[in-house]
Amino acid sequence: MTPLVSLSLNDYIQAFVPAIEDEMRAVVNAGDQPAEFNTMLNYHLGFANADGSAANVYSGKRVRPALTLLSCEACGGDWRFALPAAAAIELLHNFSLIHDDIEDGDELRRGRPTLWKQWGVAQAINTGDAMFALAHIALQRSSERGAPAERVMRAHVAFDAMCVQLTIGQHLDLSFEARADVTAAEYMRMIEGKTAALTSAACEIGAIIAGGADAQVRALADFGHWLGMSFQLQDDVLGIWGDPDVTGKHDSDLAHGKKTLPILFAAERDPRVRERYFGAASLNNGEIGEMRAMIEAAGGRAHTEQAAERAYASALESLESVPDSAACSALQTLAESLLGRAN
Repeated sequence: MTPLVSLSLNDYIQAFVPAIEDEMRAVVNAGDQPAEFNTMLNYHLGFANADGSAANVYSGKRVRPALTLLSCEACGGDWRFALPAAAAIELLHNFSLIHDDIEDGDELRRGRPTLWKQWGVAQAINTGDAMFALAHIALQRSSERGAPAERVMRAHVAFDAMCVQLTIGQHLDLSFEARADVTAAEYMRMIEGKTAALTSAACEIGAIIAGGADAQVRALADFGHWLGMSFQLQDDVLGIWGDPDVTGKHDSDLAHGKKTLPILFAAERDPRVRERYFGAASLNNGEIGEMRAMIEAAGGRAHTEQAAERAYASALESLESVPDSAACSALQTLAESLLGRAN
Protein backbone atom coordinates (compact mmCIF):
# COMPACT_ATOMS: atom_id res chain seq x y z
CA MET A 1 0.00 0.00 0.00
CA THR A 2 1.18 3.47 -0.79
CA PRO A 3 1.88 5.76 2.18
CA LEU A 4 0.10 9.08 2.42
CA VAL A 5 2.38 11.78 1.02
CA SER A 6 2.33 15.57 0.96
CA LEU A 7 -0.60 15.68 3.37
CA SER A 8 -1.34 18.00 6.26
CA LEU A 9 -1.94 16.92 9.84
CA ASN A 10 -5.70 17.24 9.32
CA ASP A 11 -5.49 15.05 6.22
CA TYR A 12 -3.71 12.39 8.23
CA ILE A 13 -6.18 12.63 11.13
CA GLN A 14 -9.18 12.28 8.81
CA ALA A 15 -7.67 9.10 7.41
CA PHE A 16 -6.50 7.79 10.78
CA VAL A 17 -9.55 8.12 13.04
CA PRO A 18 -11.99 5.81 11.19
CA ALA A 19 -9.26 3.21 10.67
CA ILE A 20 -8.20 3.34 14.35
CA GLU A 21 -11.77 2.97 15.54
CA ASP A 22 -12.46 0.09 13.14
CA GLU A 23 -9.39 -1.68 14.54
CA MET A 24 -10.51 -1.04 18.12
CA ARG A 25 -13.99 -2.40 17.38
CA ALA A 26 -12.49 -5.51 15.79
CA VAL A 27 -10.52 -6.21 18.97
CA VAL A 28 -13.23 -5.32 21.49
CA ASN A 29 -16.01 -7.23 19.76
CA ALA A 30 -14.07 -10.41 18.97
CA GLY A 31 -15.03 -13.69 20.57
CA ASP A 32 -18.08 -14.85 22.50
CA GLN A 33 -18.91 -12.23 25.14
CA PRO A 34 -21.93 -11.70 27.40
CA ALA A 35 -24.04 -8.89 25.99
CA GLU A 36 -23.75 -6.59 29.01
CA PHE A 37 -20.00 -7.15 29.26
CA ASN A 38 -19.62 -6.14 25.63
CA THR A 39 -21.89 -3.13 26.16
CA MET A 40 -19.72 -1.88 29.02
CA LEU A 41 -16.60 -2.00 26.87
CA ASN A 42 -18.26 -0.23 23.96
CA TYR A 43 -20.02 2.27 26.23
CA HIS A 44 -16.77 3.50 27.72
CA LEU A 45 -15.20 3.83 24.27
CA GLY A 46 -18.18 5.86 23.04
CA PHE A 47 -19.34 3.19 20.60
CA ALA A 48 -22.56 2.28 22.47
CA ASN A 49 -25.23 3.66 24.75
CA ALA A 50 -25.96 2.09 28.13
CA ASP A 51 -28.78 0.03 26.60
CA GLY A 52 -26.37 -1.44 24.04
CA SER A 53 -27.61 0.56 21.07
CA ALA A 54 -25.01 2.06 18.76
CA ALA A 55 -23.56 5.47 19.62
CA ASN A 56 -20.88 7.76 18.29
CA VAL A 57 -19.81 9.85 21.26
CA TYR A 58 -17.19 12.43 20.28
CA SER A 59 -13.78 10.84 20.44
CA GLY A 60 -11.61 13.77 19.34
CA LYS A 61 -8.53 13.33 17.19
CA ARG A 62 -7.29 10.16 18.93
CA VAL A 63 -4.00 11.95 19.42
CA ARG A 64 -2.12 9.09 21.10
CA PRO A 65 -2.77 6.45 18.43
CA ALA A 66 -2.22 9.11 15.78
CA LEU A 67 1.29 9.55 17.20
CA THR A 68 1.88 5.83 16.67
CA LEU A 69 0.79 5.97 13.03
CA LEU A 70 2.71 9.15 12.25
CA SER A 71 5.85 7.74 13.88
CA CYS A 72 5.54 4.62 11.75
CA GLU A 73 5.26 6.75 8.61
CA ALA A 74 8.13 8.98 9.73
CA CYS A 75 10.38 5.88 9.86
CA GLY A 76 9.44 4.86 6.34
CA GLY A 77 6.63 2.46 7.21
CA ASP A 78 3.02 2.40 6.06
CA TRP A 79 0.71 3.72 8.78
CA ARG A 80 -1.80 0.93 8.10
CA PHE A 81 0.90 -1.52 9.16
CA ALA A 82 0.84 0.03 12.65
CA LEU A 83 -2.95 0.10 13.16
CA PRO A 84 -2.95 -2.78 15.70
CA ALA A 85 -0.31 -0.96 17.75
CA ALA A 86 -2.27 2.29 17.54
CA ALA A 87 -5.42 0.51 18.74
CA ALA A 88 -3.40 -1.00 21.59
CA ILE A 89 -2.25 2.45 22.70
CA GLU A 90 -5.80 3.82 22.70
CA LEU A 91 -7.26 0.81 24.48
CA LEU A 92 -4.55 1.02 27.14
CA HIS A 93 -5.27 4.72 27.58
CA ASN A 94 -8.95 3.89 28.08
CA PHE A 95 -8.11 1.20 30.62
CA SER A 96 -6.34 3.89 32.63
CA LEU A 97 -9.33 6.23 32.33
CA ILE A 98 -11.74 3.60 33.65
CA HIS A 99 -9.61 3.02 36.75
CA ASP A 100 -8.82 6.73 37.17
CA ASP A 101 -12.54 7.54 37.22
CA ILE A 102 -13.05 5.02 40.01
CA GLU A 103 -10.04 6.18 42.02
CA ASP A 104 -10.88 9.86 41.59
CA GLY A 105 -14.63 9.44 42.09
CA ASP A 106 -15.42 11.15 38.79
CA GLU A 107 -19.05 10.68 37.82
CA LEU A 108 -19.01 12.07 34.27
CA ARG A 109 -16.86 11.47 31.20
CA ARG A 110 -17.64 13.02 27.81
CA GLY A 111 -20.93 14.26 29.24
CA ARG A 112 -22.16 10.79 30.25
CA PRO A 113 -22.09 8.83 33.52
CA THR A 114 -18.76 7.08 33.97
CA LEU A 115 -18.63 3.30 33.82
CA TRP A 116 -18.56 2.86 37.60
CA LYS A 117 -21.45 5.31 38.04
CA GLN A 118 -23.53 3.43 35.47
CA TRP A 119 -22.75 -0.18 36.50
CA GLY A 120 -21.02 0.01 39.88
CA VAL A 121 -17.40 -0.09 41.01
CA ALA A 122 -16.91 -3.86 40.84
CA GLN A 123 -18.09 -4.16 37.23
CA ALA A 124 -16.08 -1.09 36.21
CA ILE A 125 -12.88 -2.56 37.70
CA ASN A 126 -13.52 -5.79 35.83
CA THR A 127 -14.16 -3.94 32.56
CA GLY A 128 -10.96 -1.96 33.03
CA ASP A 129 -9.06 -5.21 33.53
CA ALA A 130 -10.58 -6.54 30.32
CA MET A 131 -9.57 -3.38 28.46
CA PHE A 132 -5.99 -3.86 29.69
CA ALA A 133 -5.93 -7.42 28.36
CA LEU A 134 -7.53 -6.38 25.06
CA ALA A 135 -4.84 -3.73 24.60
CA HIS A 136 -2.22 -6.49 24.68
CA ILE A 137 -4.25 -8.62 22.28
CA ALA A 138 -4.49 -5.63 19.94
CA LEU A 139 -0.72 -5.21 19.90
CA GLN A 140 -0.24 -8.91 19.19
CA ARG A 141 -2.37 -8.51 16.04
CA SER A 142 0.63 -6.70 14.54
CA SER A 143 1.91 -10.16 13.63
CA GLU A 144 -1.20 -10.69 11.50
CA ARG A 145 -0.28 -7.56 9.54
CA GLY A 146 3.10 -9.07 8.76
CA ALA A 147 5.23 -7.38 11.42
CA PRO A 148 8.32 -9.54 12.14
CA ALA A 149 8.22 -11.36 15.45
CA GLU A 150 11.26 -9.51 16.81
CA ARG A 151 9.60 -6.15 16.21
CA VAL A 152 6.39 -7.28 17.89
CA MET A 153 8.34 -8.57 20.89
CA ARG A 154 10.33 -5.34 21.14
CA ALA A 155 7.08 -3.36 20.95
CA HIS A 156 5.60 -5.50 23.77
CA VAL A 157 8.61 -4.77 25.96
CA ALA A 158 8.17 -1.03 25.43
CA PHE A 159 4.41 -1.36 25.96
CA ASP A 160 4.71 -3.18 29.28
CA ALA A 161 7.42 -0.82 30.55
CA MET A 162 5.03 2.03 29.79
CA CYS A 163 2.24 0.28 31.72
CA VAL A 164 4.43 0.16 34.82
CA GLN A 165 5.35 3.83 34.49
CA LEU A 166 1.70 4.73 34.04
CA THR A 167 0.74 3.04 37.29
CA ILE A 168 3.68 4.64 39.10
CA GLY A 169 2.42 8.01 37.94
CA GLN A 170 -1.06 7.22 39.20
CA HIS A 171 0.36 5.99 42.52
CA LEU A 172 2.17 9.28 43.01
CA ASP A 173 -0.89 11.30 41.99
CA LEU A 174 -3.07 9.47 44.50
CA SER A 175 -0.46 9.83 47.24
CA PHE A 176 -0.36 13.60 46.71
CA GLU A 177 -4.01 13.93 47.71
CA ALA A 178 -3.25 13.38 51.40
CA ARG A 179 -0.07 15.49 51.47
CA ALA A 180 0.46 19.21 51.95
CA ASP A 181 4.22 18.99 51.37
CA VAL A 182 4.25 17.93 47.68
CA THR A 183 7.09 19.62 45.80
CA ALA A 184 7.25 20.87 42.23
CA ALA A 185 9.99 18.33 41.52
CA GLU A 186 7.79 15.46 42.72
CA TYR A 187 4.99 16.71 40.54
CA MET A 188 7.21 16.66 37.46
CA ARG A 189 8.17 13.05 38.23
CA MET A 190 4.49 12.16 38.55
CA ILE A 191 3.50 13.54 35.13
CA GLU A 192 6.47 11.78 33.54
CA GLY A 193 4.67 8.57 34.46
CA LYS A 194 1.03 9.51 34.23
CA THR A 195 1.15 11.48 30.97
CA ALA A 196 4.51 11.41 29.19
CA ALA A 197 5.10 7.65 29.44
CA LEU A 198 2.12 6.94 27.22
CA THR A 199 2.91 9.52 24.53
CA SER A 200 6.55 8.40 24.53
CA ALA A 201 5.58 4.74 24.09
CA ALA A 202 3.05 5.64 21.40
CA CYS A 203 5.82 7.15 19.27
CA GLU A 204 8.43 4.55 20.16
CA ILE A 205 6.19 1.62 19.26
CA GLY A 206 5.19 3.16 15.93
CA ALA A 207 8.87 3.52 15.05
CA ILE A 208 9.63 -0.05 16.18
CA ILE A 209 6.83 -1.55 14.09
CA ALA A 210 8.12 0.37 11.06
CA GLY A 211 11.60 -1.10 11.56
CA GLY A 212 13.16 2.28 12.25
CA ALA A 213 16.85 2.54 13.07
CA ASP A 214 17.69 2.61 16.77
CA ALA A 215 18.54 6.32 16.62
CA GLN A 216 15.16 7.06 15.08
CA VAL A 217 13.31 4.96 17.66
CA ARG A 218 15.09 6.81 20.48
CA ALA A 219 14.44 10.19 18.86
CA LEU A 220 10.72 9.53 18.48
CA ALA A 221 10.46 8.16 22.03
CA ASP A 222 12.09 11.39 23.25
CA PHE A 223 9.74 13.44 21.08
CA GLY A 224 6.74 11.70 22.63
CA HIS A 225 8.10 12.19 26.13
CA TRP A 226 8.60 15.93 25.74
CA LEU A 227 5.33 16.32 23.88
CA GLY A 228 3.51 14.67 26.79
CA MET A 229 5.25 16.91 29.30
CA SER A 230 4.42 20.02 27.30
CA PHE A 231 0.80 18.91 26.92
CA GLN A 232 0.32 18.36 30.65
CA LEU A 233 1.98 21.63 31.66
CA GLN A 234 -0.19 23.53 29.21
CA ASP A 235 -3.19 21.71 30.71
CA ASP A 236 -2.07 22.91 34.15
CA VAL A 237 -2.21 26.50 32.94
CA LEU A 238 -5.63 26.04 31.32
CA GLY A 239 -6.91 24.36 34.48
CA ILE A 240 -6.49 27.64 36.37
CA TRP A 241 -6.56 30.43 33.75
CA GLY A 242 -8.44 28.84 30.84
CA ASP A 243 -11.80 30.18 29.68
CA PRO A 244 -14.45 27.76 30.99
CA ASP A 245 -16.59 28.31 27.89
CA VAL A 246 -13.67 27.07 25.78
CA THR A 247 -12.15 24.39 28.02
CA GLY A 248 -15.51 22.96 29.08
CA LYS A 249 -14.27 22.87 32.68
CA HIS A 250 -16.58 25.09 34.69
CA ASP A 251 -14.73 24.43 37.94
CA SER A 252 -11.05 25.33 37.93
CA ASP A 253 -8.34 23.09 39.36
CA LEU A 254 -8.34 25.43 42.37
CA ALA A 255 -11.95 24.55 43.18
CA HIS A 256 -11.00 20.87 43.30
CA GLY A 257 -7.90 21.40 45.41
CA LYS A 258 -5.61 19.93 42.77
CA LYS A 259 -1.85 20.10 43.18
CA THR A 260 -0.48 21.16 39.80
CA LEU A 261 2.78 22.83 38.89
CA PRO A 262 1.65 26.49 39.04
CA ILE A 263 0.28 25.93 42.54
CA LEU A 264 3.25 23.99 43.85
CA PHE A 265 5.82 26.36 42.37
CA ALA A 266 4.00 29.35 43.89
CA ALA A 267 3.64 27.61 47.27
CA GLU A 268 7.41 27.07 47.41
CA ARG A 269 7.99 30.79 46.93
CA ASP A 270 5.13 32.36 48.85
CA PRO A 271 4.23 30.76 52.21
CA ARG A 272 0.85 32.50 52.07
CA VAL A 273 -0.12 30.41 49.06
CA ARG A 274 0.74 27.17 50.84
CA GLU A 275 -0.99 28.23 54.05
CA ARG A 276 -4.21 29.43 52.41
CA TYR A 277 -4.48 26.78 49.71
CA PHE A 278 -3.45 23.68 51.63
CA GLY A 279 -5.02 24.87 54.86
CA ALA A 280 -8.51 25.34 53.44
CA ALA A 281 -11.04 22.55 53.03
CA SER A 282 -12.31 24.30 49.91
CA LEU A 283 -12.30 27.76 48.35
CA ASN A 284 -15.35 29.81 47.48
CA ASN A 285 -15.54 31.78 44.22
CA GLY A 286 -14.06 34.92 45.73
CA GLU A 287 -11.21 33.02 47.33
CA ILE A 288 -10.50 31.21 44.07
CA GLY A 289 -10.05 34.56 42.32
CA GLU A 290 -7.69 35.76 45.05
CA MET A 291 -5.71 32.52 44.99
CA ARG A 292 -5.41 32.66 41.21
CA ALA A 293 -3.92 36.16 41.51
CA MET A 294 -1.54 35.10 44.29
CA ILE A 295 -0.26 32.14 42.27
CA GLU A 296 0.36 34.33 39.26
CA ALA A 297 2.09 36.99 41.36
CA ALA A 298 4.39 34.32 42.83
CA GLY A 299 5.42 33.26 39.34
CA GLY A 300 3.45 30.02 39.10
CA ARG A 301 1.88 30.79 35.75
CA ALA A 302 5.02 32.15 34.09
CA HIS A 303 7.14 29.26 35.36
CA THR A 304 4.70 26.65 34.05
CA GLU A 305 4.29 28.34 30.67
CA GLN A 306 8.07 28.53 30.31
CA ALA A 307 8.42 24.87 31.30
CA ALA A 308 5.83 23.93 28.66
CA GLU A 309 7.70 25.92 26.04
CA ARG A 310 11.02 24.29 26.97
CA ALA A 311 9.45 20.84 26.72
CA TYR A 312 7.99 21.77 23.34
CA ALA A 313 11.40 22.95 22.13
CA SER A 314 12.96 19.69 23.32
CA ALA A 315 10.30 17.75 21.43
CA LEU A 316 11.09 19.55 18.20
CA GLU A 317 14.82 19.12 18.78
CA SER A 318 14.28 15.36 19.07
CA LEU A 319 12.75 15.29 15.60
CA GLU A 320 15.98 16.57 14.06
CA SER A 321 17.20 12.96 13.95
CA VAL A 322 14.16 11.91 11.92
CA PRO A 323 14.24 12.32 8.10
CA ASP A 324 12.11 15.07 6.62
CA SER A 325 8.76 13.76 5.44
CA ALA A 326 5.08 14.65 5.42
CA ALA A 327 4.66 12.57 8.57
CA CYS A 328 7.53 14.31 10.36
CA SER A 329 6.02 17.67 9.41
CA ALA A 330 2.65 16.51 10.76
CA LEU A 331 4.30 15.56 14.07
CA GLN A 332 5.74 19.08 14.30
CA THR A 333 2.32 20.58 13.53
CA LEU A 334 0.70 18.38 16.16
CA ALA A 335 3.21 19.52 18.77
CA GLU A 336 2.59 23.15 17.85
CA SER A 337 -1.19 22.74 18.04
CA LEU A 338 -1.01 21.16 21.49
CA LEU A 339 1.19 23.93 22.91
CA GLY A 340 -1.00 26.71 21.55
CA ARG A 341 -4.37 25.17 22.31
CA ALA A 342 -7.07 26.87 24.34
CA ASN A 343 -8.84 23.71 25.51
